[in-house]
Amino acid sequence: MTTNGAARVENDDWKKSTISRKFPTYRRKPIVTNRSWLKGKQLDDEAEGLWRIYDNLYDLTDFVAKHPGGSFWLERTKGTDITEPFETHHIKGVPQSILDKYFVRKAAKPRNYTLTLKENGFYRTLKKRVAEQLKHLDYSPKRRSFLYHMGLLCATALFTLMTARHNNIIFELSAALSLAWLSIAAHNYFHQRDNWQMYTFNLTLMNFNDWRISHAISHHIYTNSLHDLEMSMFEPFLCWVPNKYIASKARRYISLLVQPLIYAGIFPLHLIQRTLRSLFAKNELYWHDAIGLTLPLAMMAVSPTTPVDALIKWARIIGTSSFIFGLIGLNASHHTPDICHDGDALREDRDWGLYQLDTIIDRGDIKKSHFMNLTHFGDHALHHLFPTLDHGILPQLQSIFLETLNEFRGELREITFWDHIIGQSKQLLRTQVNNIPPDQRNTKNYDK
Repeated sequence: MTTNGAARVENDDWKKSTISRKFPTYRRKPIVTNRSWLKGKQLDDEAEGLWRIYDNLYDLTDFVAKHPGGSFWLERTKGTDITEPFETHHIKGVPQSILDKYFVRKAAKPRNYTLTLKENGFYRTLKKRVAEQLKHLDYSPKRRSFLYHMGLLCATALFTLMTARHNNIIFELSAALSLAWLSIAAHNYFHQRDNWQMYTFNLTLMNFNDWRISHAISHHIYTNSLHDLEMSMFEPFLCWVPNKYIASKARRYISLLVQPLIYAGIFPLHLIQRTLRSLFAKNELYWHDAIGLTLPLAMMAVSPTTPVDALIKWARIIGTSSFIFGLIGLNASHHTPDICHDGDALREDRDWGLYQLDTIIDRGDIKKSHFMNLTHFGDHALHHLFPTLDHGILPQLQSIFLETLNEFRGELREITFWDHIIGQSKQLLRTQVNNIPPDQRNTKNYDK
């Protein structure tokens, strides 16, 4: 879903973001892609072809291959402002000597983004406390995350092959469910330094490298704003920005009807679109996209009937799994009328961490289950603040998290999955911005 209906609007009233000085350049293009988002960000950030962190410019060219998290992160972000990713991906900090080595000069212009990361603000205060607490955590839950992921990988392979061998709807649905849960569990790993688990995400026909851009670098940093590539990629079919110029009321009602089709198309359309653009424009495919072909090839190899029959079964698995993934992911935490979206009033304290909390409502119904948190985007607030940490250890940070929140007048909100489904549908219909800052609201606004 990459056609941006908003870009065709001639009225300029909507062309502003509550978290930046400039309207994002990529939204002026008729087609939205990872490449167009990065190219637009380079223009907006004015990092002069270097890497910007706060008001300093660095030339990290010689450090790219040495980067402990993998070269991808720095290769893709050259020429952009990486302040927030730098902070969230380095919880224990980076030695000043490394930064000094690659420092070039001060930036000529102020940052485009207006959210703050002050030394004594909420996020950096919490980050320092979390960094200290990491020294004393029980890391055994990481092993459990590993076992859950491995179990889902084996289940996906087993049920997929059983589906190829037998005409059994139970096997087919089990394969689809296992694949959906596997992809979300793999999401736990592509936020981290390069590892083998992230490659399993590609069994869905999507690609973890693409998601590192649209999800980790864009959505996690500029959540629910016009800069959120992951959100804008669904436009004009699904639009959560409360702005009538981006999507009319009539179009929003249509969105409610087409939601199931959009969910089912997420997996296959991701590969189809990238393949078409690679054929007619610049290549967007990676060698590891071939991983997505292993399941259908294996099904054809063991099928007692024709290859076509095996491919039909695989297509049903992919479509069903994509629907489950979309249902879980798009109703996970970000879209209800009580959640902040671009255009809504922000709190006076524009701390980046507090802004994240205003764009998230956790799922309280899965808090006690490690497996459900791993496979349903659980503990989402903490995950957004510290994305490189394994989901299994996030519950141990709840105490210091809530204590710090209380000091800074923040709030960790929780509702159920069903509440999110209802709220997300109402958010799709919302065209009026909320003029009351999040920290001054007392009631949910689902009915507005």
